[in-house]
Amino acid sequence: MALTLYNTRTRKKEAFQPLSPDRVTMYVCGPTVYNFIHIGNARPAVVFDTFYRLLKTQYPEVVYARNITDIDDKIMKAAKDNGEPISAVAERFTEAYLEDMVSLNTLSPDMTPKATDNVDAMQSMIATLIERGHAYAAEGHVLFAVQSMADYGKLSNRSLEDMLDGARVEVAPYKQYAGDFVLWKPSSEDEPGWDSPWGYGRPGWHLECSAMIKAHLGDQIDIHGGGRDLIFPHHENERAQSCCSQDGDGEFVRYWMHNGYLNIDGEKMSKSLGNFRTVRDLLGQYKGEVLRFALLSAQYRSELDFSKELLTQAKASLDSLYTALKDSAEIEPDLGIGLDEQPAYKALLDDLNTPIAIAELHQLAKALNKADAADKPALKGALLRCAELMGLLQAEPESWFKESAGEAGISAEAVESLIAERQQAKLDKNYARADEIREELKAQGVVLEDSREGTSWRRE
Repeated sequence: MALTLYNTRTRKKEAFQPLSPDRVTMYVCGPTVYNFIHIGNARPAVVFDTFYRLLKTQYPEVVYARNITDIDDKIMKAAKDNGEPISAVAERFTEAYLEDMVSLNTLSPDMTPKATDNVDAMQSMIATLIERGHAYAAEGHVLFAVQSMADYGKLSNRSLEDMLDGARVEVAPYKQYAGDFVLWKPSSEDEPGWDSPWGYGRPGWHLECSAMIKAHLGDQIDIHGGGRDLIFPHHENERAQSCCSQDGDGEFVRYWMHNGYLNIDGEKMSKSLGNFRTVRDLLGQYKGEVLRFALLSAQYRSELDFSKELLTQAKASLDSLYTALKDSAEIEPDLGIGLDEQPAYKALLDDLNTPIAIAELHQLAKALNKADAADKPALKGALLRCAELMGLLQAEPESWFKESAGEAGISAEAVESLIAERQQAKLDKNYARADEIREELKAQGVVLEDSREGTSWRRE
């Protein structure tokens, strides 16, 4: 069965045909590292990790890059608020992000380029765009001239007028057209920046991804992924920069893939709305595999309502699957079983239909429970292999249930109460009591994480 996926650019499902039959290139937008990521940020990481695992069963070489944005106004603000260097903020939250990704059973990408390591590539792309008449310098800025590209707006399916009406466009006297966007902007002496032909400054966000793709994967790639909120303006502007800076009329991305929003109480989860839950906080209450299962419980392009009920259902489903493995612990699985005829595998090949694939895992577990001894090795092997494609059933059953029992220790409410007491102790300058509470929680397997946003916690 051929792999099919939904291409945002053409707005239809298509059979996947990479540029090379032996090598697939995929780039996914990673985090801006100024704080702990929220669970909505984790959805693309889990979705495209699952897609990465699937691609590796079909092609000899898959090159997966996921970037780190470590220069941004939000990072600069966090550093200023904390009175520390921007590099310290970026490094701390990059490390936290990578730790969270491990907890969610994601594989390490083949490349994790950082924006600050690729400024030369960004400046080179800017120079090319200016030379070709697609960009211009003005008052220390360099801007992309959107009217210079005949099909600007093709990815998001918007006209220039629609984009101006529907976007927060900065009105500035140095712009030739209101919709032109920044490639390079000036930095003050006390802000991070780099010397350039256009003055001391720093790159625009959209430019960073275009330059890193070109530098690490080439002029054209097979797949570009990210959240639906990135279609416009970020990915539209990426497409503009990259297509206009290279020779020929071809698209620089063959297949654009975007996951749907995560909602809380019917609203998109976001830090700007204040209705977010950080992965770090949730890992203090749930296993990473439970969070991953919940994120895969809906088809990736669909919106997903995130709730305590969803996590409870995810935990119950995983318990059921692990029970089947525990009850067949003495059976050696046949891991050489072919995937091609497995319904779960076919579901994943159909635009990553994880809800159907999960349902098929339950069918395999049910069959395993009822099977004769002679049939159990193949069924157990199929269950484990199909689950592995989704990053599930990665623990030993005995360990899974032992850790679950351990989670019945100190309650989340009790932890929150002690955190509140600790905060009051710090306000009262009773630092000895604050330290005692930290140690009390640590003794019960709870680790506290302090940041400018407050205190989060997780179970060890």
